Amino acid sequence: MSPHLTVPSRPARRVPGHETRLYLAAHPLVYPLMRLLARLGPVVRVPGIGVVVNDAATARAVLMDERFRKDGPGSPGDLWTPVLGPSVLLNMEGDAHTALRRKLAPLFAPAQVASLVAEVLEVPLRDLSARLAGGETVDLVDEMRLMAGAVICRLIGMGEVSPDDARSLFADGERIVSMVSLRSRGLSERQIAAARQVLDRIGDIAEAAYERGEETTVMGRMRSLGLSAAEARGAAGAFFLTGTETVATFVPRLIALLHDTGTRLDGPGDLDRAIEEAMRVTTPTPVMLRSVAVPARVGRVPVRPGDRVLIVTHNCARAYGPFDLATRHPPELRRIWFGAGPHFCVGYPLALAEIRAVAAVVLSHDVRVVRRRAARGVLIPTYAHLWITAGPERTGTG
Repeated sequence: MSPHLTVPSRPARRVPGHETRLYLAAHPLVYPLMRLLARLGPVVRVPGIGVVVNDAATARAVLMDERFRKDGPGSPGDLWTPVLGPSVLLNMEGDAHTALRRKLAPLFAPAQVASLVAEVLEVPLRDLSARLAGGETVDLVDEMRLMAGAVICRLIGMGEVSPDDARSLFADGERIVSMVSLRSRGLSERQIAAARQVLDRIGDIAEAAYERGEETTVMGRMRSLGLSAAEARGAAGAFFLTGTETVATFVPRLIALLHDTGTRLDGPGDLDRAIEEAMRVTTPTPVMLRSVAVPARVGRVPVRPGDRVLIVTHNCARAYGPFDLATRHPPELRRIWFGAGPHFCVGYPLALAEIRAVAAVVLSHDVRVVRRRAARGVLIPTYAHLWITAGPERTGTG
């Protein structure tokens, strides 16, 4: 199903502050500081924080440089290794990282994930479309929790699950991710224990699916591709933490941006452009961390081993202005919120397939936002609720 809306010839009107309100609700103290740092230059050393990068070209150079690692002091490894173990893509480098990524990549081929998403979301999307066509007011945030939870359940080997189970699983992941703030350098022992309790259950489900070895399941295919049981458990935990939040938080923000700016689309090509531009504005990963392994420079700032580099992806992306489909994404900016080079997100095709599937159904109706509420105490800024309603389904080509 394609969106049947039209891109206006006039420039999109400026978003009336809703995205800023989401960030302030999530990070009332850190977000103003983050935006202040953007004014201090492309790279700035901030005592107690690290070397802050606000420039897309510099950020990409850091992400592509093996001297800046994900497994040293101040890196993502400090956050996730105590929870997930040492062998997941989130905290690996070098040959071991390359080998694991090579094993996982076939599972996320575009045709593979499109088929998975179509199968899992067929009924939820049909129900959502019927409710919108019937004039119901729908909380898109709740619907996204259901659908993102259902996809991740299938991915880790749970098979068919009820809507309540899918929502519950999503809530578990959300609680773990929300233990982290933009200021976090690590998790407390209490937080680690709480996260492990959830992730051990996820790992047990994944390992059971792995042992069954069914080629129709992702975990079964992991076994046939040569992944060990430990690698499959770790991958399932990482997918669980990262594979729900991005999609579930992004789609409501995408629909809100289109509504707030009066932007209308015409066909799948325009939908893809809108997704890319909305990702720039919303920045699914607002901050990225790297640890300095050897003496180097970040821009003009010298760094030494043990320094933390904090890439403020949000500042890098927002430097190109407000949401506008005419905005050009230069090579240094392109999808930097999903990483770059060897660390570009292996699950990106799955996230994109989910986003396309849901957005196409929602935008096949004449949707409008009727109420919204920002979420508080979350890592990724998002809506706690976004209620939408629609008129009759549009007709036309696209």
